[in-house]
Amino acid sequence: MKPHHCILQGAPLDCGKTRRGCIMGPDALRTAGLAEALSSLGHRVTDIGNIAPAPFTDAPHPKLHRLSETIAWTHALADATETAFDQGLPITMGGDHALAAGTVLGAMRHAARQERPLFVLWLDAHSDFHTLESTDSGNLHGTPMGYVTGRSAFPDWPALPAPLPYENIAMIGLRSVDPAEREALQDTAITRVDMREIDETGIARPLGAFLDRVTAANGMLHVSLDVDFLDPAVAPAVGTTVPGGATVREGHLVMEMINDSGLMTSLDLVELNPFMDERGRTAELLVDLAASAMGRNVFDRPTRAF
Repeated sequence: MKPHHCILQGAPLDCGKTRRGCIMGPDALRTAGLAEALSSLGHRVTDIGNIAPAPFTDAPHPKLHRLSETIAWTHALADATETAFDQGLPITMGGDHALAAGTVLGAMRHAARQERPLFVLWLDAHSDFHTLESTDSGNLHGTPMGYVTGRSAFPDWPALPAPLPYENIAMIGLRSVDPAEREALQDTAITRVDMREIDETGIARPLGAFLDRVTAANGMLHVSLDVDFLDPAVAPAVGTTVPGGATVREGHLVMEMINDSGLMTSLDLVELNPFMDERGRTAELLVDLAASAMGRNVFDRPTRAF
């Protein structure tokens, strides 16, 4: 991979769900050495610090958890991410997955300016494809893909330049999808790869096919990596644990293939809850995975002692 200017931006939002702790995620990734890992690979790294939400007035909603705050974060992160593209490759350190509403929107705006299609690789146990109406929990970290694809109205949220096309999305690692989401997903052209398919065919085949489509379209690629994509046995620092996730080796293979493709133009690292971690092992794993996506190969990988 050619050297990049990596723009690290913290997104300490904890409003997308009721379990607290993701607010500490950005600093945990800093402490685990994300900037140093990327610098060691020859990349220039600038940490611009933590983004703050746009000004908002808290207005409790009878169903949706911290709606006003989430909208404020979406505005701020969309603007910050779009600006970061002018300097280099944005890497957003989260924070819960509600942040992707803003980062994907910022990437969509930038791609529109470049007159190139944006593709999104969603590495997550969940599809996060709810609308404001369909969510039963009211947790807005379950809605970013519903928002950016324009599934339904999201009043007071930033306007989309155009809905993200379903065929430009791949969700890999799925194993906990609500019935309402499942029904809606089946009517779309979204690439959906659950853990059974991964067990049967491996993770490389569907990922490779998706990356080939991005290449053929001269697309830009936004990668959104949720901690719960991984099995909780290896990545315990997440409040939405779902057994049966990707192994460490599968995670690295995904990231190595992304690096080999040269397609990634932005990256999210989300749902890290250090309050639930074991001596920083999940934060360190996320740093290692980000390094694999940015060019570290198997011979460069350090040995961890826990």
